[in-house]
Amino acid sequence: MSDFSPFRPPWWAQGPHAQTLGARFLRPKGIVPLRRERWDTPDGDFLDLDFVDGDRIAGDRLVVVLHGLEGSARSGYTYQLYRQLAQRGIAAVGLNFRSCSGELNRGLRLYHSGETEDLRWVLGRLAERFPERELFAIGISLGGNVLLKYLGESGAHSGLECAAAWSIPFDLSAGADFMETGFAQVYVRRLLRSLKRKVRVRSEDFGPLIDFERTLRSRTFREFDDAATAPLHGFDGAADYYARSSSAGFLSAIRTPTLVLHSKDDPFLPPEAIPVNALNANPMIQPIITQRGGHVGFITGSSPLRPVFWAEAVIADWVVKQLE
Repeated sequence: MSDFSPFRPPWWAQGPHAQTLGARFLRPKGIVPLRRERWDTPDGDFLDLDFVDGDRIAGDRLVVVLHGLEGSARSGYTYQLYRQLAQRGIAAVGLNFRSCSGELNRGLRLYHSGETEDLRWVLGRLAERFPERELFAIGISLGGNVLLKYLGESGAHSGLECAAAWSIPFDLSAGADFMETGFAQVYVRRLLRSLKRKVRVRSEDFGPLIDFERTLRSRTFREFDDAATAPLHGFDGAADYYARSSSAGFLSAIRTPTLVLHSKDDPFLPPEAIPVNALNANPMIQPIITQRGGHVGFITGSSPLRPVFWAEAVIADWVVKQLE
């Protein structure tokens, strides 16, 4: 932490929800030009990737950015990362998880917190297409869990020079339970509305594969994941999905230099579920665990009219430092 200025929430965004919601509404979109490419996947589906100014960007580095639950490669936090990286001369590309690019995917599945095969395939294709470029990756929220799990699965063969994960749901079960009470239920309702909308549109396809009525009645992440996510993706219920997909169990196997940025007041995860011992035990991981910051928040500045996005700058600076 000594390499970076400490995070201090401003007077106008003190609590975790003020940080979480303030960052969501204050981050501008469309601040860098993006060019979309559609890649057909080996299983007959597709993935949409958003390149910052395409492959014409000068330089020998490329950062892959993974968004959060029901976000996209064009969310406010991804745009801020693209801009921070571009200001440092580093190219970026955002990977839209299946069904998150604005068009539902074709296959009989969606995406989930532990799905790493799409990331593995995309990194392989990028390495073939840009053999002269070093690859890096940044994951936010769900994307951070996917990235840490991938790094642990891959060990010394991740294909990445370094990585960074931000506001991570390390323990999916603990997070799901934590969000069943209090103000966090507001986040759950909003995210479930978006997920259920996708299931409704694909009702003819997904209906026979899931508990469709229980999915639409679900009021918590655990209920939705048990009724829909688990059967769609080959898990034996929500408990099995959470156990096999939580990134906390993969931290010890990471062999890629990795920054982990997380706040103890993250409303998506109880502080006791942060795997502090595992993070500190692996010398390849540099944890920055702050007291405050919310979930994908970390906004500061003297006024909400002039917000400063602390986390994006810290992550971009850390990537540059690894290049040195």
